[in-house]
Amino acid sequence: MTDRYRIFGAELSPYSVKVRSYFRFKGIPHQWLLRNPSNVAEYRKYAKLPLIPLVITPGDEGLQDSTPILERLEAERPEPSIYPADPVLRFVSDLIEEYADEWGNKGMFHYRWWREVDRRSAALRIAGMMLGPDAATAELEQAADSVIERMVPRLSFVGSNQDNQALIEGSFVRQIEILDRHLRVRRYLLGGRPSLADFGLWGQIYNAWTDPTAGGVIRDRGPSVVPWIERMLEPKVESEFETWDDLAPTLEPLLRDEIAGLFLPWSTANARAIEAGDDELEVELEGGTFRQRPQKYHARSLAALGAKYRAVAADPVLGDVLESTGCLEWLQG
Repeated sequence: MTDRYRIFGAELSPYSVKVRSYFRFKGIPHQWLLRNPSNVAEYRKYAKLPLIPLVITPGDEGLQDSTPILERLEAERPEPSIYPADPVLRFVSDLIEEYADEWGNKGMFHYRWWREVDRRSAALRIAGMMLGPDAATAELEQAADSVIERMVPRLSFVGSNQDNQALIEGSFVRQIEILDRHLRVRRYLLGGRPSLADFGLWGQIYNAWTDPTAGGVIRDRGPSVVPWIERMLEPKVESEFETWDDLAPTLEPLLRDEIAGLFLPWSTANARAIEAGDDELEVELEGGTFRQRPQKYHARSLAALGAKYRAVAADPVLGDVLESTGCLEWLQG
């Protein structure tokens, strides 16, 4: 037994780097492992699903799913906390993190695999991690072709298609522009220290930043976002969380335009499609019809968000915040 955790992850996995950033913030001893033929037997021993990240604890337990991993470790190691004491900020942080994991992933994944320049860039990096630094160019290219062949069909999992392209890309650009205004005057999303929201949203945006097209969008539309991306590689407590009154002028647009405008209506439609056993969900978003196959996992994570909301639903200040941003009707429904 060792006192170090082991994290099976990858730099091009937003959920993996989310977990790694959290470990760094907490100062938890860990080993970062890339899954490859040399360690696949160990990975399979602990992984219940063929997904990363996989965290192996010092107690020889395998943990998967980034949000439960952070919640589990936060309960065991509460300081320095990623949870604001203020119930309004605490729930806003939970809400943004859920938006990041489930809707923010659409933009990252779409940009990465939609255009040839981005496909090739990501596939070559993945192939390089699989084969190692000594791989021949021809071998890398062949492996990259296989990665592209495997990943491009998965665009449908996030609803990426010709009909949805403009909405997904427009959402990504708007998100970056909102964050640019918000981060001009603060170090992290909720003030001077990282919250759960930072880890979730950063994992997606950091990965997008490493890709040609999405990275260009971030540099052009979000120059204040770039230092935050770099800061979150080694996040630290620099000061305290701010109040909602201080955050609201620049953070409300994210809740109103992105979360209430897109994410929560899509989430609700997804849950209804799962419940009805439908093969496709349809939801009206920004004047058009967004269609994709339902996501079973997200129906479960939305239920978890609903439970968090119900635990604080009686807070009148939170109710006012959620109502003014348009989130309340979706959460209550």
